Amino acid sequence: MAYFIDVIIPVPLQKLFTYSVTASESEFLKPGMRVAVPFGKSKIYTGIVFKIHNNAPTTYEAKEIQQILDEEPMVNQNQLLLWEWIASYYMCTLGDVMRAALPNPFILENETVVVRNMTKTIDESILKDDEFLVYEALHHQSSLKIHDISNILDKKNVLPVIKRLIEKEAISVEEEVYEKYKPKLVRYVKLHSNFSSEKSLQNLLEDLSRAPKQSDVVLSLFSISAKTKKPVKVAKLAEESGASSAIIKSLIDKGVLEEYYIQTDRVQYSGEETEDSKKLNTYQKTALAEIKSSFQDQNVTLLHGVTSSGKTEVYVKLIEEVIAQGKQVLYLLPEIALTAQLITRLQNYFGEKVAVFHSKYSSNERVEVWNNVLNNSPKAQIVLGARSSIFLPFNDLGLIIVDEEHEQSFKQFDPAPRYHARDTAVVLANLCLAKVLLGSATPSLESYFNAKQKKYGFVELKHRYNDVLMPDIELVDIKDKLKRKRMKGHFSDRLIEEMTDALKEEHQIILFQNRRGFSPIVECNTCGHSPQCPNCDVSLTYHQYRNQLRCHYCGYNMAMLQDCMACGSQDLDAKGFGTEQIEEEVKILFPNHNVGRMDLDTTRGKYGYEKIITALEQQEIDILVGTQMLTKGLDFRNVKLVGIMNADNMLNFPDFRAHERSFQLMLQVAGRAGRTEERGKVLIQTYNPHHNILQQVSTNNYIDMFNEQMNDRYNFKYPPVYKQIKIILKHKDYNKTETAAIWFAKSLRQVFGDFVLGPESPPIARIRNQFHKNILVKIPKQQSLSKTKEAIIKINNSFQSIKDFRSVRVILNVDNF
Repeated sequence: MAYFIDVIIPVPLQKLFTYSVTASESEFLKPGMRVAVPFGKSKIYTGIVFKIHNNAPTTYEAKEIQQILDEEPMVNQNQLLLWEWIASYYMCTLGDVMRAALPNPFILENETVVVRNMTKTIDESILKDDEFLVYEALHHQSSLKIHDISNILDKKNVLPVIKRLIEKEAISVEEEVYEKYKPKLVRYVKLHSNFSSEKSLQNLLEDLSRAPKQSDVVLSLFSISAKTKKPVKVAKLAEESGASSAIIKSLIDKGVLEEYYIQTDRVQYSGEETEDSKKLNTYQKTALAEIKSSFQDQNVTLLHGVTSSGKTEVYVKLIEEVIAQGKQVLYLLPEIALTAQLITRLQNYFGEKVAVFHSKYSSNERVEVWNNVLNNSPKAQIVLGARSSIFLPFNDLGLIIVDEEHEQSFKQFDPAPRYHARDTAVVLANLCLAKVLLGSATPSLESYFNAKQKKYGFVELKHRYNDVLMPDIELVDIKDKLKRKRMKGHFSDRLIEEMTDALKEEHQIILFQNRRGFSPIVECNTCGHSPQCPNCDVSLTYHQYRNQLRCHYCGYNMAMLQDCMACGSQDLDAKGFGTEQIEEEVKILFPNHNVGRMDLDTTRGKYGYEKIITALEQQEIDILVGTQMLTKGLDFRNVKLVGIMNADNMLNFPDFRAHERSFQLMLQVAGRAGRTEERGKVLIQTYNPHHNILQQVSTNNYIDMFNEQMNDRYNFKYPPVYKQIKIILKHKDYNKTETAAIWFAKSLRQVFGDFVLGPESPPIARIRNQFHKNILVKIPKQQSLSKTKEAIIKINNSFQSIKDFRSVRVILNVDNF
C-alpha cells in the first residue's frame, strides 16, 4: 500500500502538494511536523505536514520527501485549523499564512550559491554578455545567490545563464540548506577539578606567585564565586580582575581553569516580583464582576473604559485567575511602543511568566518564545505581543485580551495574509474554547455595533482611577487667531500661554502632529514648482536634521535643493509642517526646556522607543513632540497639557472612517493628560471648531459619535452594516492597469450589480512606479460571504488566464479597513 502526505509549502499557490513517504515514515509523521521537500526543478523547501493519507495524486507523479526535520509537531492542530480559516476568510493561500506564522529560522530554503571555478582559468572571449556580467561580479564577491544574479541581470529566469556558465566550467554551484537558529551560548570558567584538594591549591598559588597577573585572576575567581554563588562568566572575570582575555586563555591552556558553555535564553527577566499589586476600586471591582458574569454566556466581551480608568488592573486580575487554572493568556497590543511600558508593569506582577513577541525582536529571540509557548513552559504563560503573536502554538489558551482594539495597526496590509488580529483572535479563542476581552476607550464601530446587537457582552468603566476628572478640552480657532495676528509660527497665543503655565508648575507637555519630517512640501515662490518623487505621485518631504528631501512611500531621497529645478530661482519656501518643524519652533519659544521628538525617524532601533519613553518618565524631557505613536495607551504621570497642532488634516481625509479615526485619535491623545490628582488640559487647534466630531471630542461623547457615524454607514452601505472587499490592481504601465481594472469591474458587476464601486484611482495613484486602481465590492448582510468570495476567486482565476493581464498584480483585501 502506498503512503502520501499533503504538505504546505511557503509559496502562494492555491493547492497543497502531495509527496510519497514510506510506511515507517507515515507512522512516525504527524500533522504539524516539518519536512524538507524538493519542489520544481531545483528548489528545496521546508513544508509542514497537513494530512497523511493513501490517495495518490492524479495529475502528477508524487516525489519523495528529502528528510523529516522534527521529532514532535512544531504546529499544533488548532493552529492548522486557524490557518485554514485565515486562508479562506482573507482569500489567501496556506503558504502565505505559513510564511507569516512561522519565525524565519524555521523555514529553511535552499539558497543556491554560485562560486567562481578557481581551478581553471578561462578565456573570457568565449563568454556572452550576460555570462560575462555574472563572471565579472564573481571577481568582486566570493559567492552569489540566485536572486543576486537575477538582480544583476535584471531578469527573472537566470538558470539558463548559470547552466551555460557551468558547461563552460567558469563557475561551480554549491547547495546549502541550513538551520538559521543558533542558540546563544555564554562562556563560563571554573577552577579545574585537579585543584579541588587544599594541598594542590596551595601548590598552585605558590607556582603562580611568579606570575602576579595570573594569580590575580585566580583570586578574583574565588571572590566572585564566593559572593554570587553562581557560575562565573569569562567576561565578568576579565572585568573584575582587570586581566586581558589572553591571560585567562593562557590559564585555560595550562589546565588551571576550565571553560564551559551554558545555553541561555536571549530574552531574560531581571527583577523581583512585587506582591503589592494595586487594589481595585469599586468601579473596577464592579467591572470585573460584570466581565466574569458576561463570560458565562458570551465568548467575547467589550470593555468600554474611559482613558486612565485603570483597565490594565482589571486585566491583571483576570489574568491571575486564568493562570491559577494553569492556562495560557495572550495579551495583544497594537504598537510596540506600548509593550515596553506594559512589560515592566506585568513583570512586576507575574515575574518570569511573561514572554514578549514582536517584530523588533531578532528571529532567534522569536524562536525561543515559540518553543516556550509550544512546550507550555512556565516562562510563557502570559504572552505579550503585537499582531503576529496570534500565530503562536498555544496548547492551553484560556484568555485573549485585545487592548486598544480600535487600533488600525491590528490589520496587516502587506504582504498576504491581510488578516485583522482582533477578528482572528475571536476565531482562535473559539477553537481553543477560550474567552476574549476587547478593551478600548474609543471602541471601533464594529465592536460597539456587535455589543449592541448582543453578539458580544458589554461592560463599561466610566470613571477615571482615583476619580480624577476627565481632561478639560478646549478648541482654538486658528483661522480667527491668524486674522488677529495672534499666531507665533504654528502656535496660537492660547497654546503658548498654557504651555508657559504648565512648565512653571514643572509639568510635562505633549504636542501631537500627525506628520513626520519638517515640511511636506517645498515650493518655488517664483514659478510654483515643487520637487516630486520620481517613483510615486507625491511631493517630497523636507527633513531638516539630515538636510534632505525624502519620499515617505518608497524611501527615495535627495539632498535639499539650493535652487528651483524648474526655473533656477533661489526663492524656495517650505509649506505645511511636520514634527521636526514643531520641535524647532518649541526650542525657539522655550529655549530653557528640554524638547524630545518621537516619530518613525527617532525610534528606529530595537530600544528606540524605550529610550524616549524612559526619558519622559524620568522627567528628562519637558516637552515631547510626536506623531500618533504617542496616542497608544501610554501612561505618563506628570503630563498636564496636551496640544493637538492641527486637527483638520485628519478630518479631511478621503476615507469613510476618517471621522471615526479622528475621534479615536484625538480622545486617545487627550487621554494622556492629567492622569494623576490634577485635572489635565487639552488644546485642539483647528480651522473649523464647529465641526461635529470636534464638538463630540470636546464633550467626550462617544454615543453621539457612534449614532451619527452609524447613520452614515446605513445610508451609504459601509461596514459594519455591509461587509466589504477591496481589490487593488497594480502595474507599471498606466494603460494596462486601466484596461485590466475595467475588465475586472465589469465581470464583478455581472455578478454583484450595483454593489461594485470603481475602478477608481486612489488619492496617490502611483507608488514605487506602480499605478494603482481600486475596486470595492460591498456585501449586504443577507448575502452569503463564502459564495461571494468563491465568485470573486473565479473571476480572479479567469483574469489570470488572460495573457495580457498576467503581469498585473491583483491584491484581494477582505475587511480592508
